[in-house]
Amino acid sequence: MSNTAQPVVEISDLVKSYRRGEQIVPVLTGITFDIAAGDFVALMGPSGSGKSTLLNMIAGIDKPDSGSLRVAGTDITALSEAGLADWRSRNVGFIFQFYNLLPVLTAFENIELPLLLTDLSARERGEHVAAALSMMGLTDRSDHYPSELSGGQQQRVAIARAIITDPTILVADEPTGDLDRVSAAEILNLIERLNRELGKTVIMVTHDPQAASKAHTVRHLEKGELSAG
Repeated sequence: MSNTAQPVVEISDLVKSYRRGEQIVPVLTGITFDIAAGDFVALMGPSGSGKSTLLNMIAGIDKPDSGSLRVAGTDITALSEAGLADWRSRNVGFIFQFYNLLPVLTAFENIELPLLLTDLSARERGEHVAAALSMMGLTDRSDHYPSELSGGQQQRVAIARAIITDPTILVADEPTGDLDRVSAAEILNLIERLNRELGKTVIMVTHDPQAASKAHTVRHLEKGELSAG
């Protein structure tokens, strides 16, 4: 990857704290760094270091107390809740640890879900979903419900759903945390392919050094600050 790629994420002096009773608990203090378009970044650190909070802010799920956060030129800290929801639907693909699939929908229907908010016709949606299923090696599982799929297959459905709208960034929170070693390796290889072949910018929170080894850039958080490590 060339170092001349423009930053797709620009984080400047980000601060976040939570109130716990009378206490103010700092979570992030003065985080500043850029993520280049097409990069694959792993956020690492012990539990409570702020990495999932940081990921949620980049994804527009949570808002900082202060600082600026631009994604593809948009200052998302300035958006209203409604504006943020609209922005997320167009710009962010989510991959969660526990898949978050709807149990009453088939693999096909789960993947199609984000496309129902677009102007695509039913035929166009079907073509997009078929292509995503094929890329994930799940064409023969199209009509299966989540309960009929293994954990690894469910995560592949979730990844297909995450990329179906061609988002600006893919955010992954412990995407292999609930999988056995073989399934975890397959999922990591898939995410790596999305980064390499489709040029997707990936930001992944992980505890797993094996997962982090797939990333181009590793950022360590310690007590809410970026460490030099």
